[in-house]
Amino acid sequence: MEQHGPGCPGSVLFGCELTANTKSYTFQVDEEDDSNHILALSVVCLTDGAKDECNVVEVVGRNHENQEIAVPVANLKLSCQPLLSLDNFKLQPPVTFRLAAGSGPVHLTGWHRIVHREDASFEEDDDLSEEEEELPPIMPAKK
Repeated sequence: MEQHGPGCPGSVLFGCELTANTKSYTFQVDEEDDSNHILALSVVCLTDGAKDECNVVEVVGRNHENQEIAVPVANLKLSCQPLLSLDNFKLQPPVTFRLAAGSGPVHLTGWHRIVHREDASFEEDDDLSEEEEELPPIMPAKK
């Protein structure tokens, strides 16, 4: 199980706010950076000043055919669902968050994980050594 958070090396806190004035936020990394970047969203919530209206948050990205797609990930309303846990929903940049309905403010939080190439090969080696370990055969019980 891949971990994210303060105990995970290479992870930094991420947060952004969507409002009536700022309807979208794009998370992107330097194209020249050869590291792997993962954005793991943990919570999306209404913050102070939100009205009791539906606030729909979409993630805008690209599908396998490189076409832009928008997928709603949260529909928040102050009186019935002011927050939603996204359980470290993983995205690869670039990705745009858009307030498709409502006026917010809606806050998104999570972790930006940076895996450097040398770290990635080290993790792969660990995975291989775990797979190569053989368990002793199961012996029948003695009566």
